[in-house]
Amino acid sequence: PMVIEELAGSRGEAPALLPDEESLSYRRLAGRANRYARWALAHGVEKGEAVCLLMPNCPEYLAIWLGITRAGGIVALLNTHLVGESLAHCVALAAPKHVIVAAELEEKLRSAFVGRPLKAVVWVYGAGRKLAETYCEGTLSETECPPPSIEDKALYIYTSGTTGLPKAANMSHYRIMQWALWFAGLMGMAPEDRMYNCLPMYHSVGGIVATGAVLAAGGSMVVREGFSASRFWDEVVRWECTLFQYIGELCRYLLHAPPSAAEAAHHIRLCCGNGLQPDVWEPFQARFRIPQILEFYASTEGNVSLYNVEGQPGAIGRIPPFLVHRFPIALVRFDVERNEPVRDVEGRCIRCAPN
Repeated sequence: PMVIEELAGSRGEAPALLPDEESLSYRRLAGRANRYARWALAHGVEKGEAVCLLMPNCPEYLAIWLGITRAGGIVALLNTHLVGESLAHCVALAAPKHVIVAAELEEKLRSAFVGRPLKAVVWVYGAGRKLAETYCEGTLSETECPPPSIEDKALYIYTSGTTGLPKAANMSHYRIMQWALWFAGLMGMAPEDRMYNCLPMYHSVGGIVATGAVLAAGGSMVVREGFSASRFWDEVVRWECTLFQYIGELCRYLLHAPPSAAEAAHHIRLCCGNGLQPDVWEPFQARFRIPQILEFYASTEGNVSLYNVEGQPGAIGRIPPFLVHRFPIALVRFDVERNEPVRDVEGRCIRCAPN
């Protein structure tokens, strides 16, 4: 939130977020976040207390969590696809004082708590209802609210729940800034860049990496509610995007889509993501004329990041020799059938050889 406030001074009315419905300049984004900070303070959100956010992708999503974290709160980013027990579990895990929910998702939230108590005040946004319109959007003074420290917790981002129910990963302001600046540097971000983001903002890639990297560099982001293979290239061309973020099989879906005129008319200079399979990489890059692909490996709750900066299809990154002493990471052989690392006669893992 402090960085966005600084950028509001230097970038002013330059676009930060560009959806169809309502675009936000850097100044308006900072002002909107300040309103939510004052809303949080007025409703007793104290440092380290959680507020849950259940809302689809939209500019207001970012403004809400920026504002609440500026006031010292922690925002739990709830997966909008969860229902029932899983959704109730994620809310209970955060132990929030308040829950902010989009009007179209209110019934989903209420039904998850049928027969069990929801120990939080529920605030509905949308359908004519707004939360923070009456609050001032001017910069908060230190007397009004001390700025958060970089070590303070900012967000809870949930794991996918592939092994049991989702777990909440702690995201400090430091971790958010680290990711944003790492990726801004790796992608060579500039104020002229425009990121197309159709990934969910409740996840670390769509909500932190894609968002934070382009905003930290003073660029802009096109916020889409979800991915559509049939509309993807039309929207990339329409908004003159220079970057997009992918994850998992997104590129495979695009590769399987029928050809369109827009796919050859874009200005994409780089796409960044993880999970691009080797059999998709080369045909995808060739068909859509993508100059550079930056593939990375990381996880929200993990402590390892690897970047394939050389664009070698199938590679997962490496640690350059001059950084080995800082990042003691080893790639080890893995037995896919047994789902465990391969071990030598002494029971130790075995380093992977090249290729």
